[in-house]
Amino acid sequence: MIIYPAIDLKDGVCVRLLRGDMERATIFNADPAQQARDFQAAGFEWLHLVDLNGAMEGRSVNTDVVMSVIKAIDIPVQLGGGIRNMEILERWMDAGVNRAVLGTAALSDPDFVLEACDRYKGRIVIGIDAREGRVAVEGWTRDSDVRALDLALRFEQSAAAAILYTDIDRDGAMGGVNIEATVDLAFALTTPVIASGGVSSLRDLEDLKQREDAGIDGVICGRALYDGRLDPAAALAAMKG
Repeated sequence: MIIYPAIDLKDGVCVRLLRGDMERATIFNADPAQQARDFQAAGFEWLHLVDLNGAMEGRSVNTDVVMSVIKAIDIPVQLGGGIRNMEILERWMDAGVNRAVLGTAALSDPDFVLEACDRYKGRIVIGIDAREGRVAVEGWTRDSDVRALDLALRFEQSAAAAILYTDIDRDGAMGGVNIEATVDLAFALTTPVIASGGVSSLRDLEDLKQREDAGIDGVICGRALYDGRLDPAAALAAMKG
């Protein structure tokens, strides 16, 4: 199981939001490129990068900062936030992004997402952010009536690398992962699932690891790494154990 340390960008700096609220952002590092280097030095093999402003505005916003992060490290980068059309997607793929996370577009423009999955086989992650089981889009500012599982099933026959499932109510709240919902989703799919939202301790990672066979391929870790509740070495060892 892969641990993806997260760098969420808001106005050019590393932040963590509480339950997706842009007005409740805590700044953890004013130098995202250095934070990326720190994560690589700690032994992480992937980086999860999100342009939060881009997710809100529907276009890439923190472009220069994202490029500085890509150039600062050798490990692969998974980027999400504001990627809503093929032009933007191609630009990031050409710039060195290894995987693109398509979230809002999965609901609003599924044909684009299916085309992207076909063109970039194994390099597209379907981002499904849910509040009480229903999909939220546009930087989590708009709720839909679509169930997370129903949206995921639309892309089962695509060449998507994974489904990134985030429980918004757990995100940044340090209340633990919604393991039940994540496992239920993974069991229903053949596409691997990446868990996100609520990781607060080594125990959360160990609980997910025990359910890896359900189809859980990885986990996003954010605030717990920044505030020291999660030791990188112990976390990496738990995932390989």
